[in-house]
Amino acid sequence: MNLLQGAFGGTSFPDPEQLLADLSWAQASRTLPGVPYTLAGVLAHLAVTARASLDLAAGRAAAWPEALDVWPEVSDESAFVTLLAELRLGLTEARALADAPSERARDILTDLAAHSAYHWGQVALLRRVLGAPPHSENGGAIP
Repeated sequence: MNLLQGAFGGTSFPDPEQLLADLSWAQASRTLPGVPYTLAGVLAHLAVTARASLDLAAGRAAAWPEALDVWPEVSDESAFVTLLAELRLGLTEARALADAPSERARDILTDLAAHSAYHWGQVALLRRVLGAPPHSENGGAIP
């Protein structure tokens, strides 16, 4: 695994799979005083920006979609389950594209990794504040 692949989970940052593990719709949709978004909202933002970036990196799109809603609502538990699947697929695709990227793809993936790291940090923090901290593979809470 190279450094760019590791940026999408496992080596450079907490593994998104651990951050998503055992996360319920009830937890993800809960509002918190003073926080302008829900955990589900942050995850939806991660998914939609990842999809647009991955489409650029893979050559499926030539430009960022102009009308893209980068903070979409997650309306219900069914949409949340779909969102989690989309996030996992995006992470898998990002790691695959990062294996031997073109220069353009490397630049896009590097931007995506930095952007995602910020928001995955929010996910970890919000889980702690919600009283549902993610756990590492050895069972301890992720700091």
